Amino acid sequence: MASWEWILEFLGTLGAGGLFLGLIIEALGIPFPGGLMTLLAGILVNQGRLDFYHIFAAALLGFNTGATAAYFIGRFVGEPFLLRFGRYLRVTPSKLEKARFWMYHSAPAFILFGRFIPMISNLTPYLAGISRLSFPQFFIYNSLFAAAWILFNLSVGIFFGHNWG
Repeated sequence: MASWEWILEFLGTLGAGGLFLGLIIEALGIPFPGGLMTLLAGILVNQGRLDFYHIFAAALLGFNTGATAAYFIGRFVGEPFLLRFGRYLRVTPSKLEKARFWMYHSAPAFILFGRFIPMISNLTPYLAGISRLSFPQFFIYNSLFAAAWILFNLSVGIFFGHNWG
Protein backbone atom coordinates (compact mmCIF):
# COMPACT_ATOMS: atom_id res chain seq x y z
CA MET A 1 0.00 0.00 0.00
CA ALA A 2 1.45 3.41 -1.01
CA SER A 3 1.88 6.06 1.67
CA TRP A 4 -0.90 8.22 0.18
CA GLU A 5 -3.30 5.23 0.29
CA TRP A 6 -2.47 4.71 3.95
CA ILE A 7 -3.05 8.40 4.65
CA LEU A 8 -6.41 8.34 2.83
CA GLU A 9 -7.45 5.30 4.89
CA PHE A 10 -6.22 7.02 8.08
CA LEU A 11 -8.07 10.24 7.27
CA GLY A 12 -11.20 8.39 6.17
CA THR A 13 -11.28 6.57 9.49
CA LEU A 14 -10.15 9.28 11.92
CA GLY A 15 -11.32 12.34 9.98
CA ALA A 16 -10.57 15.75 11.45
CA GLY A 17 -9.03 14.20 14.57
CA GLY A 18 -6.46 12.35 12.48
CA LEU A 19 -5.52 15.52 10.62
CA PHE A 20 -5.33 17.40 13.94
CA LEU A 21 -2.83 14.86 15.34
CA GLY A 22 -0.85 14.70 12.11
CA LEU A 23 -0.41 18.46 11.97
CA ILE A 24 0.70 18.65 15.60
CA ILE A 25 3.52 16.28 14.64
CA GLU A 26 4.26 18.26 11.47
CA ALA A 27 4.39 21.60 13.32
CA LEU A 28 6.75 20.20 15.95
CA GLY A 29 9.27 19.73 13.14
CA ILE A 30 9.16 15.95 13.25
CA PRO A 31 9.38 14.53 9.72
CA PHE A 32 5.78 13.70 8.90
CA PRO A 33 3.72 14.15 5.71
CA GLY A 34 1.42 16.87 7.08
CA GLY A 35 1.17 18.72 3.78
CA LEU A 36 0.31 15.52 1.95
CA MET A 37 -2.25 14.67 4.63
CA THR A 38 -3.89 18.07 4.20
CA LEU A 39 -3.94 17.71 0.42
CA LEU A 40 -5.49 14.25 0.67
CA ALA A 41 -8.03 15.60 3.18
CA GLY A 42 -9.02 18.05 0.42
CA ILE A 43 -9.70 15.10 -1.87
CA LEU A 44 -11.96 13.57 0.79
CA VAL A 45 -13.71 16.94 1.20
CA ASN A 46 -14.33 16.99 -2.57
CA GLN A 47 -15.82 13.51 -2.38
CA GLY A 48 -18.13 14.57 0.46
CA ARG A 49 -16.50 12.21 2.95
CA LEU A 50 -15.20 15.07 5.14
CA ASP A 51 -16.56 18.54 5.92
CA PHE A 52 -14.41 21.48 4.79
CA TYR A 53 -15.02 23.65 7.86
CA HIS A 54 -14.31 20.85 10.35
CA ILE A 55 -11.16 19.87 8.47
CA PHE A 56 -9.93 23.46 8.22
CA ALA A 57 -10.57 24.12 11.93
CA ALA A 58 -8.91 20.86 13.00
CA ALA A 59 -5.90 21.53 10.77
CA LEU A 60 -5.49 25.10 12.02
CA LEU A 61 -5.85 24.05 15.64
CA GLY A 62 -3.45 21.12 15.21
CA PHE A 63 -0.78 23.16 13.43
CA ASN A 64 -0.99 25.97 15.98
CA THR A 65 -0.89 23.51 18.89
CA GLY A 66 2.29 21.89 17.59
CA ALA A 67 3.92 25.22 16.74
CA THR A 68 3.01 26.63 20.16
CA ALA A 69 4.59 23.63 21.88
CA ALA A 70 7.73 24.08 19.76
CA TYR A 71 7.81 27.80 20.59
CA PHE A 72 7.72 27.11 24.33
CA ILE A 73 10.30 24.33 24.04
CA GLY A 74 12.55 26.86 22.32
CA ARG A 75 11.78 29.52 24.88
CA PHE A 76 12.43 27.45 28.00
CA VAL A 77 14.86 24.77 26.84
CA GLY A 78 16.48 26.18 23.70
CA GLU A 79 18.75 28.89 25.09
CA PRO A 80 20.16 26.82 27.97
CA PHE A 81 20.71 23.98 25.50
CA LEU A 82 22.51 26.25 23.04
CA LEU A 83 24.60 27.89 25.75
CA ARG A 84 25.70 24.48 26.98
CA PHE A 85 26.12 22.60 23.68
CA GLY A 86 26.26 25.45 21.15
CA ARG A 87 30.01 25.20 20.68
CA TYR A 88 29.48 21.74 19.17
CA LEU A 89 26.90 23.20 16.79
CA ARG A 90 29.05 26.29 16.13
CA VAL A 91 26.50 28.55 17.81
CA THR A 92 28.26 31.16 19.92
CA PRO A 93 26.55 33.61 22.29
CA SER A 94 27.29 36.42 19.82
CA LYS A 95 25.61 34.48 17.00
CA LEU A 96 22.63 33.88 19.27
CA GLU A 97 22.38 37.63 19.92
CA LYS A 98 22.57 38.37 16.19
CA ALA A 99 19.76 35.88 15.57
CA ARG A 100 17.66 37.56 18.27
CA PHE A 101 18.26 40.98 16.77
CA TRP A 102 17.32 39.71 13.32
CA MET A 103 14.18 38.00 14.65
CA TYR A 104 13.01 41.16 16.42
CA HIS A 105 13.38 43.23 13.26
CA SER A 106 12.02 40.78 10.70
CA ALA A 107 9.73 38.40 12.59
CA PRO A 108 6.79 38.79 10.19
CA ALA A 109 8.87 37.90 7.13
CA PHE A 110 10.72 35.12 8.93
CA ILE A 111 7.57 33.45 10.24
CA LEU A 112 5.29 34.06 7.25
CA PHE A 113 7.75 33.34 4.45
CA GLY A 114 10.55 31.40 6.12
CA ARG A 115 8.09 28.63 6.91
CA PHE A 116 7.91 27.87 3.18
CA ILE A 117 11.66 27.05 3.11
CA PRO A 118 12.50 23.41 3.92
CA MET A 119 14.50 22.92 7.13
CA ILE A 120 13.96 26.55 8.21
CA SER A 121 10.27 25.77 8.42
CA ASN A 122 10.87 23.12 11.06
CA LEU A 123 13.10 25.39 13.13
CA THR A 124 11.02 28.57 12.97
CA PRO A 125 8.92 28.13 16.14
CA TYR A 126 11.96 26.98 18.12
CA LEU A 127 14.00 29.98 16.93
CA ALA A 128 11.13 32.34 17.73
CA GLY A 129 11.04 30.96 21.29
CA ILE A 130 14.81 31.08 21.71
CA SER A 131 14.81 34.66 20.42
CA ARG A 132 12.19 35.60 23.03
CA LEU A 133 9.82 36.91 20.38
CA SER A 134 6.58 37.79 22.15
CA PHE A 135 4.15 34.91 22.09
CA PRO A 136 1.19 36.96 20.78
CA GLN A 137 3.32 38.20 17.88
CA PHE A 138 4.51 34.67 17.11
CA PHE A 139 0.99 33.26 17.36
CA ILE A 140 -0.55 35.84 15.03
CA TYR A 141 2.07 35.37 12.31
CA ASN A 142 2.10 31.60 12.72
CA SER A 143 -1.70 31.50 12.45
CA LEU A 144 -1.62 33.57 9.26
CA PHE A 145 0.99 31.24 7.77
CA ALA A 146 -0.93 28.14 8.89
CA ALA A 147 -4.22 29.39 7.42
CA ALA A 148 -2.59 30.15 4.05
CA TRP A 149 -0.68 26.84 3.99
CA ILE A 150 -3.74 24.79 4.96
CA LEU A 151 -6.03 26.58 2.49
CA PHE A 152 -3.52 26.05 -0.30
CA ASN A 153 -3.14 22.32 0.38
CA LEU A 154 -6.87 21.75 0.90
CA SER A 155 -7.66 23.70 -2.27
CA VAL A 156 -5.27 21.63 -4.37
CA GLY A 157 -6.88 18.46 -3.01
CA ILE A 158 -10.39 19.77 -3.58
CA PHE A 159 -9.52 20.93 -7.11
CA PHE A 160 -8.03 17.59 -8.15
CA GLY A 161 -10.37 15.44 -6.04
CA HIS A 162 -12.94 15.01 -8.78
CA ASN A 163 -10.34 13.08 -10.82
CA TRP A 164 -9.39 10.80 -7.95
CA GLY A 165 -10.36 7.15 -8.34
